[in-house]
Amino acid sequence: MSVLDLAPVAAGATASEALAHTTELARRTEELGYRRFWVAEHHNMPAIASSAPAVLLAHLAAHTTTIRLGSGGVMLPNHAPLVVAEQFGTLEALHPGRIDLGIGRAPGTDQRTALALRRTMEGLSAEGFPRELADLMNYFSGDDPGAITASPGLGQSPAVWLLGSSGFSAQLAGLLGLPFSFAHHFSSQHTLPALQLYRQSFRPSRWLTEPYAMVAVNVVCADTDERAEWLSGPAGLSFLKLRSGRPEPLASPDDAAGYPYTEIEREFVRQRRDGQAMGSPETVRRQLTELLARTGANELMLTTMVYDVADRVRSFELVAEKVVGGLSRSV
Repeated sequence: MSVLDLAPVAAGATASEALAHTTELARRTEELGYRRFWVAEHHNMPAIASSAPAVLLAHLAAHTTTIRLGSGGVMLPNHAPLVVAEQFGTLEALHPGRIDLGIGRAPGTDQRTALALRRTMEGLSAEGFPRELADLMNYFSGDDPGAITASPGLGQSPAVWLLGSSGFSAQLAGLLGLPFSFAHHFSSQHTLPALQLYRQSFRPSRWLTEPYAMVAVNVVCADTDERAEWLSGPAGLSFLKLRSGRPEPLASPDDAAGYPYTEIEREFVRQRRDGQAMGSPETVRRQLTELLARTGANELMLTTMVYDVADRVRSFELVAEKVVGGLSRSV
């Protein structure tokens, strides 16, 4: 079990408060025994404060001691591979053996913002991703002797993962023999085909001898199903507004419950929740067991978008204390 956090910014709160809450959550999930704590790269989104994963990871590493820390992910089209190699080489040099570099091929934002980040259209296409990924890996390994030296970076490689929400990165991860993390939390209809493609494409490498798949899933665990349902309202509304081009800070549960949804909007939110895990510990245990049985995942990465940090922390506490021990890959 691992954690993906987006540093959600609640309505009426500041980015400083959101990042302080993410730090609090990292400390607590380390105490609870979670394996990794990842943060995601997003831009031009008022509800999310994790726009600079490398900076945030340096802060989190200074406030924790054992939990693995990583990006879920760094969106490679937004950055020169050398910059990513130097940033994560520095993190690995400072915190050896604790850093994961999850790489994604989408910009994590709209195209206009992506262009503002990169300042050129070159590198923004999916076709350029394998080449840029190869450049990044070479900076860590030194396999291209004529290349520029990344320092830190060369010989100080973090654990590299590929992230995906479709089959492209799944197949590439398999061909390269890298661990693969699938974004089931927002692309559940593609989960099983992507994992099958990853396993079919897998070739043993210096990093792995057999496939290793992690599945990211939305989880809201509370004392009762009814409370979990109430707490999950803001995340559904936030995603709806994001997809409709009106991103806003995370609403309160009361405001989310009072939102005047159309029937189409209600169906959109319902579909987003398909295959996720929300409810009491007993309900969440059943839902995660079913997910493990369907996917055969080696690891689950839980992401919890709720309004109050106390409810966010409590959800992870309940999973650690009342769910994990009863999980199985068979139903």
